[in-house]
Amino acid sequence: MDSASQGKKMVAPTVSQINAEYVTQLSNRYWAPHVKKKMTFEPKVIEDVYQKEIVKTKFAIRKIMLLEFSQYLENYLWPNYSSEVSSNAYLMSICCMVNEKFRENVPAWENSRNTIQFTPTQIEAIRAGMQPGLTMVVGPPGTGKTDVAVQIISNLYHNFPEQRTLIVTHSNQALNQLFEKIMALDIDERHLLRLGHGEEELETEKDFSRYGRVNYVLARRLELLREVGRLQESLGVPGDVSYTCETAGHFYLYQVMSRWEEYLSKVKTKCGKSGDVTTVSENFPFHKYFANAPQPIFKGQSYEEDMEIAEGCFRHINKIFTQLEEFRAFELLRSGLDRSKYLLVKEAKIIAMTCTHAALKRHDLVELGFKYDNILMEEAAQILEIETFIPLLLQNPEDGFSRLKRWIMIGDHHQLPPVIKNMAFQKYSNMEQSLFTRFVRLGVPTVDLDAQGRARASLCNLYNWRYKKLGNLPHVQILPEFCTANAGLVYDFQLINVEDFNGIGESEPNPYFYQNLAEAEYAVALFMYMRLLGYPAERISILTTYNGQKHLIRDVINQRCGGNPLIGRPSKVTTVDRFQGQQNDYIILSLVRTKAVGHLRDVRRLVVAMSRARLGLYIFARVSLFQNCFELTPAFNQLTARPLQLHIVPSEYHPTDRRNGNIPTHLMRVIKNMPEMANFVYNMYMQMIQNMHQYRKQLLPPPVPQSIKEPAPVPDIDNVEETEESVPENEDEETTEEDFKKMPEHPGRDSDSEGSGTEEDKEN
Repeated sequence: MDSASQGKKMVAPTVSQINAEYVTQLSNRYWAPHVKKKMTFEPKVIEDVYQKEIVKTKFAIRKIMLLEFSQYLENYLWPNYSSEVSSNAYLMSICCMVNEKFRENVPAWENSRNTIQFTPTQIEAIRAGMQPGLTMVVGPPGTGKTDVAVQIISNLYHNFPEQRTLIVTHSNQALNQLFEKIMALDIDERHLLRLGHGEEELETEKDFSRYGRVNYVLARRLELLREVGRLQESLGVPGDVSYTCETAGHFYLYQVMSRWEEYLSKVKTKCGKSGDVTTVSENFPFHKYFANAPQPIFKGQSYEEDMEIAEGCFRHINKIFTQLEEFRAFELLRSGLDRSKYLLVKEAKIIAMTCTHAALKRHDLVELGFKYDNILMEEAAQILEIETFIPLLLQNPEDGFSRLKRWIMIGDHHQLPPVIKNMAFQKYSNMEQSLFTRFVRLGVPTVDLDAQGRARASLCNLYNWRYKKLGNLPHVQILPEFCTANAGLVYDFQLINVEDFNGIGESEPNPYFYQNLAEAEYAVALFMYMRLLGYPAERISILTTYNGQKHLIRDVINQRCGGNPLIGRPSKVTTVDRFQGQQNDYIILSLVRTKAVGHLRDVRRLVVAMSRARLGLYIFARVSLFQNCFELTPAFNQLTARPLQLHIVPSEYHPTDRRNGNIPTHLMRVIKNMPEMANFVYNMYMQMIQNMHQYRKQLLPPPVPQSIKEPAPVPDIDNVEETEESVPENEDEETTEEDFKKMPEHPGRDSDSEGSGTEEDKEN
């Protein structure tokens, strides 16, 4: 290398140059982690990238760095790799990416394995789930119940390939969350099946419904038959053996197996003699078929190593014909209905459905001869006793014996029970007790998960008193996101006292339809404040304990900030009951009631409410009412130990470097009530708009001469909110505050509350 080339330095590309690159445009369509709706996997994309971006540029470091930066290996190459069909370009692309990671000293496979190891109790739960009989796992919030369930299913699939596993949950959302994690594992797609309408909500382009899986099998069959045709051509066998699965089976039996057996007879070692290395490669009958594999196939260094390679090649061929034999029934069955029935009864190994779907389709499934060996129930503490029994009876016994071998129940009886709307059934029939809870009360042995990895340790203390032993995983005290303070807020959790507004606290426009306007406005004002500081909207959720308040908060959001692109809407506005099983980084919670504690007196609802947040929890309530409730004392003693007025740091923007628990260096402000917070947020927003206007004016071109009458350029920011433009910049502050203090009319019931005349979760 000459001195001139040695002296050259690689210039870092600008953001606009990176965005203009072909690789960046492709990643935004196919594999970028921030893109939710990605296009389906296409092998041609990998071929194009390899030829255009790697080979054509002579393996330019800059191009390979861009590919590595876009997470090409972790999100596209490795998840879609298949030993049967992946091309030479595919393998070379993986090699290039791994080589680049080593060059940059980046761990090559860190995204392909769990970053957090299983705890000893999780391992105990997984081992128990592998054993025959009943396994019960009690999982407090954030202890990895879903991860344990997924690992049990994966172990059963790989260790007992002939057995079939049925997955049952109470809700579609929990089932989809579980199913999406299963899809990420090394489980063959053709063995996965998701029944019920909730399949449409899966975050994947692939169709896991019955007809979607039939289409996948038929497409896969054509791919494998093309491989058979290539193998036939490489062996020089005449005829059309790749026409059907049946002809392919004859070809395998009479042409492929005969050649392999002849090969083994030539290369196998005699008793006491070492094999000849050269004969392994010379006599190998499938050289032409594996011509597209990395060459040379055989290294020629040792007989044992080369024989292992030869047997691996034959295993690849054997797998093709094994799959085609499984697909043969799809050739014989002509209608889509028959094919989907066969898929359900014979082909699928992991079948997922809700307990409602199991109850609706039980008769059809039993008539079809549906069989399964293992059943796993997630959210078992939320399933009614009768709904728990129905999935156990989806198959008829064989010779008087049940085929069922394992029954795994995973849940938490300290969280919300099944919803029973009829009060007589709920109270006098004890129907809200699940079978899971009954077993726990009867003393059936359970595996209790004892380490949570969801929330800060301080937030965990608000609900861990309800469990025998619930600690924290090390990462919640080590990772930066848990150690850093919440920007603009003094505390990571706070209970804020909300007094009556205009003499009104809670109201009840309809029976059990409780609302509290002051808390709704306060909660939305805090959300707007967090957005103005730079918090992402998708990391904030607003929860409440009543449906009426949920609709009121949605109304306030629509009026205050819903259509404003600078602020937008939170990730979710819903009830605590609906949010069970979900989580978010920052939770704003409204407890609504001011006259009676209501159904929050149920400690299980309190546990759910306190355990949804990862990094920040801000509760609006009438403190004097809730702190006197005996059942809530352990949590509210901790909440009332901190100031009952909201403490903010307006000049501290997200993200911050301040460590959690440290006193802010910026000026703090104490918000005394809801009107003060609403006015403060409004003024903060107007100040931000004015600053943006001034900044835009500095960037505008010089004014056009008077002779040329052209309209002045309109700043992009002008379309943010029309009402704000009409406010003169020099308007006195009193007028602004008076205008803003015109609170919305009490909405009562809105269009969103149709059909919910009675409260979804009535008072106990």
